[in-house]
Amino acid sequence: MTTSSLSAASVVPAPADSRTAQTAAPAARVVPEPARHILVVALRTTLVTLVLTGLLYPLVMTGIAQGIFPKAASGSLVTNGEGKVVGSRWIGQAFTGAGYFQPRPSAAGAGFDATSSGGSNFGPTSAKLRDRVKADVARLRHDNPEAPALVPAELVTASASGLDPDLSPGAAAWQVARVARARGLDAERVRTVLADQIEGRDLGFLGEPHVNVLLLNLALDRQFGAPRAR
Repeated sequence: MTTSSLSAASVVPAPADSRTAQTAAPAARVVPEPARHILVVALRTTLVTLVLTGLLYPLVMTGIAQGIFPKAASGSLVTNGEGKVVGSRWIGQAFTGAGYFQPRPSAAGAGFDATSSGGSNFGPTSAKLRDRVKADVARLRHDNPEAPALVPAELVTASASGLDPDLSPGAAAWQVARVARARGLDAERVRTVLADQIEGRDLGFLGEPHVNVLLLNLALDRQFGAPRAR
């Protein structure tokens, strides 16, 4: 019994030294792909992405838009009675004549510049903003002596984009007396045109009623002709 136990024990291998085991196991080696192959893959990916997102996708979206909403996709351009393009319904423009409704101020470039859309970034404590508002209030009161003394805030404050084409019905109504006087019309006739141009809330509950200044002025010209220069 003792001899068999010794024989069995004699065949059990001795534990290997850890350093020997580590040396014996070869480490995995990562062989990088040739730089040329990687460059070709990168160029192919760039080219495919450029064609898909820079050419095909814009062309497809433009085609769909032109097919479904051709006027809006072309910029919602507005024409006068002679068929001449005079602007876009989505971009405001300055009207300085007394016989036209005037929009709110614009800080976009020299005024309503679509390439420089933005606000003045003047805060409520800005001296420049206060001085500009005071000057606008004085000008508006001088040009509109028949109007109420309280000037609507939107007529002296610019929008964030500087391109807002709309006014509230109240801000437009504040100018009716001046427009009627400059055109030699009864104020009620001008109010009637204004009322016809008021647009309601989108879907009945989004936004507020508003008037597009360009469309309103074109409606005046269509009905009464352009005001005489003075």
